[in-house]
Amino acid sequence: MLDRLLKSLFAPEPLQLADADARLALTALLVRLARSDHDYARAEIDEIEGIIAARYGLGQAEATALRCEAEALEAEAPDTVRFTQAIKQAVPYEDRRRVIESAWAVVLADGARASEESALMRLVANLLGVNDRDSNIARQKAAKS
Repeated sequence: MLDRLLKSLFAPEPLQLADADARLALTALLVRLARSDHDYARAEIDEIEGIIAARYGLGQAEATALRCEAEALEAEAPDTVRFTQAIKQAVPYEDRRRVIESAWAVVLADGARASEESALMRLVANLLGVNDRDSNIARQKAAKS
């Protein structure tokens, strides 16, 4: 699955993602955001696993396995622009808005909002086609939970 998804991301135009690939790509995006400040904290890892377990109905072992696979994908994936293009094609707007809320939850999980994380969040929201207003609402919701 990882090879197929990487081939899609490296293609001149990202291919439409299958559900399992979209799940992996979304998880890898959360990993990329958590790693963006060069401090991949346990709180962020736990938040990612909690998000994907709830979103996809996974048990703890399955969520951990998906996160580990996503970490490998994130390490090999091309730039964030190509990454988000594939996700944008596979996920409807309302779900992308929820992805941004989940992303904010990961960014805020360690109690610190690094400038690298904020900058990447602005880029990711824009690339996913989520407007500033909806991203701000998503950030506020994530901060409350």
